Amino acid sequence: MAQSPSPSRSYDRSWDEIEEMLEIAEERIYEWQDWFETCREKGDREGMKEAARKYKSLQNVVKSLKWVLGEEGAENPVD
Repeated sequence: MAQSPSPSRSYDRSWDEIEEMLEIAEERIYEWQDWFETCREKGDREGMKEAARKYKSLQNVVKSLKWVLGEEGAENPVD
């Protein structure tokens, strides 16, 4: 199996940018949770599925960003 080329990384994100991204991700978790509940009330199963996927994805983003920031108690995001 051939290895893919290494990605080009700039390593120029500031800690403030990462903190801001974490805040945005945490806000969006609540938005998708609300959307899930709205879809449930309407009986929109496809909307519920989409909201659940986005919610779970954002949980993983938050977990990863907290780990990157070295937050106390943050678990390894790949475990």
